[in-house]
Amino acid sequence: MAQTDLVPAARAPVLAAERLAVDGQYLTFSLQGEIFGLEILRVREIIGYTQPTEIPLMPAFVHGVINLRGSVVPVIDLAQRLGRGATELKARTCIVIVEVDAADSAQPMGILVDAVDSVLDIGADAIEPAPAFGSGMRAQFIRGMARREQGFIVLLEVGHVFALDELAALARGVETAEAQA
Repeated sequence: MAQTDLVPAARAPVLAAERLAVDGQYLTFSLQGEIFGLEILRVREIIGYTQPTEIPLMPAFVHGVINLRGSVVPVIDLAQRLGRGATELKARTCIVIVEVDAADSAQPMGILVDAVDSVLDIGADAIEPAPAFGSGMRAQFIRGMARREQGFIVLLEVGHVFALDELAALARGVETAEAQA
């Protein structure tokens, strides 16, 4: 039987291994004392923190929207999205603009982070699968764990962390809850 003939549940470990086997460059940044990484190909730019315009009836992790050269760009507080407390604004706090796949195009989205660290080349052999427990965040948010001298870098799966359909559903849920209150 070929790997493509496997049932979805049996194929899941194979898909995870294929997904991990990606050499590449990753933008690393700090968030509440931990180091995270995003595929550099998803990063459009990094901008200094500017106060976003708050949008009513949005989930707490939606920090607001900014005007980026005439485009309205939502800004997500990544710490809150990952189930942690709100990001504390400091001198090095910045917004990383990433491209998230939408139905027919790439949607820019801002990610609020404590500080950008560097761009690293990470080989596939340095990437471990995410632990099945203990990470404190949803497993599908983690692309893998990159080994380094002082622990690990949590490599995020942008398509899952910032899934537009899920974010829209969460916003609708908040709106419904507010209407019922």
